[in-house]
Amino acid sequence: MSIVGHTEQLAQLEQDIVTNNIAHAYLFSGPRHIGKLTIAKWFGKKILSIGQSVEEARYTEKQCDRLIHPDFLLLDMLWVQKLSEDWDTIARFSNVPQQHRAKPKPKTTDTISIEDIRAIQERLPDTAIGEFRICIIRSAERMQEAAASALLKMLEEPLPGRIFILTTESIGSLLPTVESRVRRLHFGRVCAKNMLPLVDGMTEDEQRFLLYLAQGAPGVLTCYRENPDALRDARMLHERARSFWKTVSCQERMKLLDILAERSSISNEFLISIGLALRETRPPFFVRAAKAYSKLVFGLQSNTNRPLLLQQFALGVSQELQ
Repeated sequence: MSIVGHTEQLAQLEQDIVTNNIAHAYLFSGPRHIGKLTIAKWFGKKILSIGQSVEEARYTEKQCDRLIHPDFLLLDMLWVQKLSEDWDTIARFSNVPQQHRAKPKPKTTDTISIEDIRAIQERLPDTAIGEFRICIIRSAERMQEAAASALLKMLEEPLPGRIFILTTESIGSLLPTVESRVRRLHFGRVCAKNMLPLVDGMTEDEQRFLLYLAQGAPGVLTCYRENPDALRDARMLHERARSFWKTVSCQERMKLLDILAERSSISNEFLISIGLALRETRPPFFVRAAKAYSKLVFGLQSNTNRPLLLQQFALGVSQELQ
């Protein structure tokens, strides 16, 4: 498992194990693709390996990686009707039973329900092998209020040796009472120097562009590095975004923005590319245009008339350049 950066947090977690000061619940917060889930898995495996020989620890790690270790529970991908219905795929990301999500009323959202938390609760009482049982919940902000309340009860009355590790991108979306029952670690963006091992063997141009796209998020860099087609598409979007800020024609700007007319994953990526390309502009213009860009981002997240919003953005940018 490759982990880059976050040396202070890793050292703190190591110290918790060495000093036998492992909390019953942790909350790893920080931006998306920063490495929170990777470190949660690493920490869980370290706990389950306590007191084992080197050979036994390697076997434990392999079992956890394959999600077949009976004391390693992971709730990551959820079964969602018409979105993620392949049980074999889900089994590679989650090993908490989810059959309840498909019946009698199929789940249509990626929210964690009280039934999901109950499925975890049923697995907690007895450990199969050692002293500990680990439960990792990715993106805990997905929990419905009833689910969060059910989890809170388990956190308030923790069973010995049961360790919860939650991750979140939005700390403010969690119940304050849940946050108060966990040991919180925040993970920030990783500096480019620490991410260089992830681009080893690539050309200088590829390294520079990947680090630029990642913006300190190792997960973003890894995804693009392992998907050449996605990287090629990202280059095209970035060049299009740069053209938006360089052109002097308002009509041309509107044409370049047509990707944003409809909600889609590509439009979201292009919106990010526009923001990244804006950073390459001159400081005086950057300050003024950044306000218009922020207004655009906020507007696109709401139900605002998208074509009208894009037109206003293009006109506003053109006026700033005059």
